[in-house]
Amino acid sequence: MTDDAPSITAEQFAEQTSRIIASVSAVIDGKPDAVRSALVCLLAEGHLLIEDVPGVGKTMLARALAASVDATVRRIQFTPDLLPGDVTGVSVYDPVEREFAFKPGAIFAHIVIADEINRASPKTQSALLEAMEEGQVTVDGSTHPLPDPFLVVATQNPLEMEGTYPLPEAQRDRFMMRISMGYPDAAAEALMLRQRDTVNPLSAVAPVADAASVRSLIAHSRRVHVAEAVEEYAVALAQATRMDPSLHLGASPRATLQLVRAAKVHAALDGRDYVIPDDLAELLSPVFAHRLLPARGAHRAGAQPVEAALAQILDRVRVPLAARL
Repeated sequence: MTDDAPSITAEQFAEQTSRIIASVSAVIDGKPDAVRSALVCLLAEGHLLIEDVPGVGKTMLARALAASVDATVRRIQFTPDLLPGDVTGVSVYDPVEREFAFKPGAIFAHIVIADEINRASPKTQSALLEAMEEGQVTVDGSTHPLPDPFLVVATQNPLEMEGTYPLPEAQRDRFMMRISMGYPDAAAEALMLRQRDTVNPLSAVAPVADAASVRSLIAHSRRVHVAEAVEEYAVALAQATRMDPSLHLGASPRATLQLVRAAKVHAALDGRDYVIPDDLAELLSPVFAHRLLPARGAHRAGAQPVEAALAQILDRVRVPLAARL
């Protein structure tokens, strides 16, 4: 991200983020947590993985966020025959100039919707690694920067479904958060039937922000204060996942960094200029869970092993005292 984004006040931040949330929520009925998570990832300069069964609005959420921001948007439909060059771009020989010229791939946009990412081969999935981590791609030895801001919103179906591939651990670790949409409640589903029978809800979405304003929102979030005690709490939570006997793979240092970055945006959205332990606790599962692997044979009654382990970690890791914040 560029460091010369215009400074904005807390009131301007609240006003602009409220407009984005309202715009996306007009399309995504009854899912305020999912809408907020998508905005957190955008402003924390992370990437979002939405995992759920078909038809619950995964792609609609990504497209609604993209439509609410007046920036370049590309959608990549991941299929088994998609090649890495289709994503990152390729060098094409120009017979007139007698040299190779770079032809950008679909990844060159502010917001990239990677639809059904786990239907492509692991080799093609891995084409996103450098882009998601460093905001650039390297093709034939030449590095090409991506637009700023840059957000990947990927959707995937459960791995038990036919024709899907598991995301490699390195790929999962690049996603700041993983969320599930879940089925709508009865009222939201009935409203959807009435409103969307003949009209595409995305057609009514108008941009309420642009790339420059998003950069200002990101810069504002970066200035949120994190006390040393809160940083130590984040590290303690991550270390606890690495020592938990029910987990085979714990949280990476990248996960700790992204937990704090997401917490800063979470605090700003709540109108605070400082992070509190509750910010970390609320984000722990969506930031950590998809990076963790349960130990073989691990089972906890009534819950998924990873989520149950995180709940117990929250219970036993000491919360810093208010006097130290």
